[in-house]
Amino acid sequence: MSRHFDQAEGLCETKDAATSGFVFNQTMLRIADPERSLDFYTRIMGMTLLKRLDFAQMKFSLYFLTSSEALSDISHDDAERTEQTFGRPAMLELTHNWDDTPQTVSYHNGNSNPKGFGHIGFHVPDTEAACERFDKLGVPFQKRPQDGSMKGIAFIQDPDGYWIEIFNAAQVNTICQPHLQG
Repeated sequence: MSRHFDQAEGLCETKDAATSGFVFNQTMLRIADPERSLDFYTRIMGMTLLKRLDFAQMKFSLYFLTSSEALSDISHDDAERTEQTFGRPAMLELTHNWDDTPQTVSYHNGNSNPKGFGHIGFHVPDTEAACERFDKLGVPFQKRPQDGSMKGIAFIQDPDGYWIEIFNAAQVNTICQPHLQG
């Protein structure tokens, strides 16, 4: 029996015991303006700032955000909260180099050549309702749910132009099925 739930070339069947306890913790995005990015991710996307770290000598700040609503175990003790931040899954790390501003820098979002990083994704309970709200809030769309071949999935942009996929997990199989092989 495979340890994987699906098949693909390159999978390793035996999990190295040395990887026990490994947790995928973060995806980092560089930001030009912490105020506008924190407003976007906390007000528009509903995330919570779990930890901020300022590195004065190196002139940069890190902001760790979570979309988890189970936060009752988060400590008010600074050192313990730092450990909790770096030990939990699926954090968004926003990095601001203090000399960067929207006037002096723009970041490659990975969706134009040379392609690389593509997007982050958010499950929402109702894609249409979420997109109506994004519209009212003036959030730029890369793709609306009714556009393209994969109806029901949207892509919005954050203030630095990074793409965010918006989907309802209960609908993804139905949306993808007509486009899958075999």
